[in-house]
Amino acid sequence: MFPNKERGFMVFDRVIPPREAIEDRIQHWREFEGLLSNDDMRRQAYRCMNCGVPFCHTGCPLGNIIPDFNDLVKDDAWEEALSVLHSTNNFPEFTGRVCPAPCESACVLAINEPAVTIKTIESAIADRGWQEAWIRPEPPETLTGKKAAVVGSGPAGLAAAQQLRRAGHEVTVYERDDEPGGLLMYGIPDFKLEKHHIHLRVEQMREEGVNFVFDTEIGVDIPAQNLIDEYDAVLLAIGSTQGRDLNVPGRELDGIHMAMEFLPQQNRRVAGKDVPGTDILAKDRTVLVLGGGDTGSDCHGTCIRQGASNVLSVELMPRPPSEQNELTPWPDWPLILRTSTSHEEGGERHWSVLTKEFIGYNGKVKGVRAVLLEWETPQGGYPQLKEIPGSEFIWEADLVLLALGFLHPEPTIAEELDLDLDGGKNIKAAYGSSGPDAYRTSHPKVWAAGDARRGQSLVVWAIHEGREAAHAIDKALMGRTDLHSIDSFGYEDALRS
Repeated sequence: MFPNKERGFMVFDRVIPPREAIEDRIQHWREFEGLLSNDDMRRQAYRCMNCGVPFCHTGCPLGNIIPDFNDLVKDDAWEEALSVLHSTNNFPEFTGRVCPAPCESACVLAINEPAVTIKTIESAIADRGWQEAWIRPEPPETLTGKKAAVVGSGPAGLAAAQQLRRAGHEVTVYERDDEPGGLLMYGIPDFKLEKHHIHLRVEQMREEGVNFVFDTEIGVDIPAQNLIDEYDAVLLAIGSTQGRDLNVPGRELDGIHMAMEFLPQQNRRVAGKDVPGTDILAKDRTVLVLGGGDTGSDCHGTCIRQGASNVLSVELMPRPPSEQNELTPWPDWPLILRTSTSHEEGGERHWSVLTKEFIGYNGKVKGVRAVLLEWETPQGGYPQLKEIPGSEFIWEADLVLLALGFLHPEPTIAEELDLDLDGGKNIKAAYGSSGPDAYRTSHPKVWAAGDARRGQSLVVWAIHEGREAAHAIDKALMGRTDLHSIDSFGYEDALRS
C-alpha cells in the first residue's frame, strides 16, 4: 500500500481534511474540519522527503523536529511521534489549529509542489495523544524550593509555567480574566479553537502542581511589587493588548468598536457566560471590518455566524499577488493573497482603501467616507501609498469593527516597576541566548516573554518565548538548567541576521 520512503512525495498528492459545508458550519460555533483516516494520514507523512537540510525547521520558531515525527507517523508509531513533538512544543493542539504554518512555506517540496501537510499531521498527533490517554501529567521528581510567578496565561505564560514547574519550581500563574488562555480563550473564535483544548492542558498543569489565580490583575488588584517581594523570579507574559485605534472624524459615534470588544463577547456567549456591558451583535446589520489580518478575519466569520446582512472586510494595503513572487522567494514566508475559511463563507473583501471619516445620524454610525489608494515610487525613493484623486466614495455601515492590529502591552506593571521599554513601548528584554540574562528586563528579578516583549506575533512565537524564558529563569535560579532551548543554538540570532 505504501511506497519506499523516498518516493512518497512522487506518489501521493497533498490532501487536507474535509470541511463541513459552508451553509452548515455558519449555523454553529464548533470547529468544522473533519478527520483523515489513519492510512490517509500516513500517506501525507510519506510525502515528507526527509531532507538532508530540513528548511521546515527554519520556518518553525519552536524548532519542531518535523521530519522525525513525520517518519514516525509514516510507520504508524503515533505515541513516539507525540514524544518527539512534545520535546519542542508544549501545546501542539493549539498550534495545529491556529498557527499559519510557516513551516509549510519553508518545506523543500513547496519549491515546485504543494507542501507537506505539516500542520494537519501535528494536530492529528496531538489529538491522538488525548484520545489514547498518552498525554498525562509530568510532575517534577524533585523540588528546588524556588518560587516563580507568571503574569498572564496566554500561550507564552502557559508554556513558561509548565516548563518551570517541570524543572521543580513552585509556580503561580496570575490571570486577570476568569479563565486562562489569554486571546486563545477570549479572542480566537470557537470555530477555530474550541476551548476544551485549553481546559485539558490547564488541568494537566494543575495536576503537575501549577497554581492558578484568576480574576486578579497585577498592578491593579495586587501591586506588582508584592510579586517582587514574594517570588524569586517574575515573568511578564501579559501580551500586547493595546489595540490600534483610528482617530478620524466621527470616531465617537455609537456602533464603532475595537475588535477585542466584540470577539470576547461571543466567546463568553458560547461558553454560556454573562456578557458584561452592552451587547455588540452583527445580526441584520451591515458590518464594515477595518483590517485584513487574522483578527479581521475572525471578526468576519463571527459576523456571518451572528447573521449580518452583509460583511465588508477592508484593507489599507494593496491586494497581494496570488502566487509566490520574487519579493518573498522560498523559503521566506510568502507575501501572497490568503483567503481564510471565514472569507470563504461570504461577504466582500476590498484593498487599497483609506477611511477618512465616519458618518453618522442621531449619534449612530451610518457609514464611512473613504478614498482609494495606489502605490507611487518617487525617483530614488521608497514606494508610498497615495490617494487617487477623485476616488472618494461612501460606504453604508451600521456596525464598524476596528481590527487594525495591536500596539504594545498595557503599561501598568512597567510603570510601577519602572521597566525599560523599547521604541515600540514593548517591555525591553534581552534576545534569546544560552545565558540566564536572556529575556531579563531592566529589573533583575523580572523577565518578559511573548507579545509583551516582541510585539504582537504568532501563537507559535509566544510558546517559543515562554519556553526560552523558562530556560533562562531556571538557569538564573539554579546556575544550570536541563530545560530544552533552541535559542542556545543561536536560532533567534540566525533569524535576525
